[in-house]
Amino acid sequence: MKEFRALVEAGDFAGLEDLLADDVVFRSPVAFKPYEGKAIVAAILRGVGRVFTDFTYVRELADADGHGSALIFETFVDGTSLNGIDLIRTDDEGKICEFTVMVRPLSAANALAAAMGAQFPQIQAEAVAALSGEASR
Repeated sequence: MKEFRALVEAGDFAGLEDLLADDVVFRSPVAFKPYEGKAIVAAILRGVGRVFTDFTYVRELADADGHGSALIFETFVDGTSLNGIDLIRTDDEGKICEFTVMVRPLSAANALAAAMGAQFPQIQAEAVAALSGEASR
């Protein structure tokens, strides 16, 4: 997941959309139900880019089949230190089809939930706009 990692480390969360499969599934560390579809997942990732500061990946692990990666990261949300793991699975075309995020400690998960909750009206608006643009094509 070199391209994904490079974009995130460069702060180019908007560029991640091109790496997502149309039917990507995102499992959030702070939401019970997974989010499905490129439009909403891309909008969520852009929202994450707005709430994380001093983000860095510290380690990467890869599955033997070349379709799975675990990217271990450190960042801050509203001044709270957060450690996490991005579990990423790609399809046969190399697009991200599954994306699961886990974070710790609980205080950081709570800070992330609050920060992303504040972002969600914008996230929803971006996803609706993206879907409207697709429908008009």
